[in-house]
Amino acid sequence: MQELNLIQQLAVFILPLIFAITVHEAAHGWVADKLGDHTARMRGRITLNPIPHIDLVGTIILPLAMYALSAVSGGGGILFGWAKPVPIDPRNFHHYRRDMALTAVAGPASNFLMMLFWALMTRMSQVLGPGLMWVAAPLAYMGLAGILINALLMVLNLVPILPLDGGRVLASLLPPRLAGPFLRLEPWGLFILIALLATGLLGVILWPVMDLVQSFAYVVAGIR
Repeated sequence: MQELNLIQQLAVFILPLIFAITVHEAAHGWVADKLGDHTARMRGRITLNPIPHIDLVGTIILPLAMYALSAVSGGGGILFGWAKPVPIDPRNFHHYRRDMALTAVAGPASNFLMMLFWALMTRMSQVLGPGLMWVAAPLAYMGLAGILINALLMVLNLVPILPLDGGRVLASLLPPRLAGPFLRLEPWGLFILIALLATGLLGVILWPVMDLVQSFAYVVAGIR
């Protein structure tokens, strides 16, 4: 496939990114609702409509700025962001630790399923063939972007650092005597992530796992 210019790359990436973030947050709210906390439902956040989930900075401004600056500087283009966190009141859960873990893992699980969906779309683009290239080519580019974005969101959010989902899961699994001190580290979580990113350690951790996850999606969908 031909190399895309910056505008074409943004057009390919923006839809998978918005829905990857949207479904991730809606999944948190949906599982919390099923486990007894109806806060997200009452605030209209269990929806696949992206608008209630969009954060002006995290969903639009930052991803576009990061991608444009990275692409212009020859970095290959980086697209990342976040949505408004879904409101959850864990006091409504019947089993606090278990239900917190299930609610947290719902987001990465949704990204895993979306990754497989985009892998199937990529496979479909191969089946369409040259006769429908006007449909197959955009679908292939968007499918590959969807695989990458959802693999990244899934793997990143499973890193066991608060406030990431992996940190929530770990806090729920730790014995109470260890969970308390771990939870007190949450205000420093963002700084820890920035330090890991700045030193390159985050990439060392993430990319091998991402390669494995994406390879799994290719195999499942039969992508050549």
